[in-house]
Amino acid sequence: MEMTANAMHAPVYLDHQATTPVDPRVLNAMLPFYSLNFGNAASRSHSFGWAAEKAVEHARKRVAHLAGAQPREIVFTSGATEADNLAIKGAAEANPARHHFVTLATEHPAVLDPLRHLERQGARVTVLAPRADGLVDLNELRAAILPETLLVSVMYANNEIGVLQPVGEIGAICLERGVLFHCDAAQAFGKVPVDVSAMKMDLMSASAHKLYGPKGIGLLFVRRSAPRFHVAAQMDGGGHEGGLRSGTLNVPAIVGFGEACAICSREMQEEAPRTAALRDQLLARLTAALDGVTVNGSMAQRLPNNLNVSFAGVDAETLMMALPDLALSTGSACSSATPEPSHVLRALAVSEELARSSIRIGLGRFNSEEEIEHAGRRMIESVKKLRALSPATYL
Repeated sequence: MEMTANAMHAPVYLDHQATTPVDPRVLNAMLPFYSLNFGNAASRSHSFGWAAEKAVEHARKRVAHLAGAQPREIVFTSGATEADNLAIKGAAEANPARHHFVTLATEHPAVLDPLRHLERQGARVTVLAPRADGLVDLNELRAAILPETLLVSVMYANNEIGVLQPVGEIGAICLERGVLFHCDAAQAFGKVPVDVSAMKMDLMSASAHKLYGPKGIGLLFVRRSAPRFHVAAQMDGGGHEGGLRSGTLNVPAIVGFGEACAICSREMQEEAPRTAALRDQLLARLTAALDGVTVNGSMAQRLPNNLNVSFAGVDAETLMMALPDLALSTGSACSSATPEPSHVLRALAVSEELARSSIRIGLGRFNSEEEIEHAGRRMIESVKKLRALSPATYL
């Protein structure tokens, strides 16, 4: 009996901006640290602790290498969200004389929410609107920096539309004006080159599960070279990680993070153009077969594995329900009751109708050309069917 296309391919995972599968090589590196090498890295009186500490420091070197940092500048956290909070709240607490912050409206909530928290405590926050292509206006950024500005926070790659900000230029502006530059690089780290020194970053956040590592482990890069600055710890209880993040280290996850970074260091140069070619192939197929397809955000400055498209006249949630064999996501952040259009797309001045018709497609390391062909075919079929059901909406 001949198998259907759905049965042959289901499910195809195309939501790599949300999370990535753990690479089997990463898993193999982690497993011994759950069983044979189970020591606490802070136990320095016996061989079990020594082995754990050695593994952590080896991983720290591998992570630092991918970031262009020194190992002592890497602070392990539970993920990029914690790292963002430590960077923003920690900088504010340590430098109370300067109480103004600048950010972009398309930032992740892990940046916007800590800034709102500081605002409630009396800080001032300037939130810049991006250009229509999602990029920051550098002239507006310059004008927003005041004598009392402490920190500028702009993400490297947007988690919804994949737009890559000119972080090197932002870092240069911040250095020139004497303010700190924090960059949430969770989506970019391991996919495109990150060099904290060349990009003049003072603080940089990332997370292992976005680059085929385990969940529950991330990093904050804290620049230690002159001129040094201080960040106040937000978690106390033992003084781990140079006094910046107390708590027993998650040795297996740290080992996995190190292995994931080592793989990216070796393979990113080939993997990025491969996923970009698959993405472009998918976009070409969609636009050839359908009209009313709009790409959200710059295609020229974009993550190689990201595509965010709106299908005019089609509700994104309905489209995803029609595609149970594809793992996709919308550009919307939905509450329990009322779906709200994405704050990122709203900031780009995308109409509410198009925002509600947007789909985020995130390709990854293990996607095949056959899977992308199948995904394109299924999306085209479903969009045509849904438009046929509501022609007035589309026309």
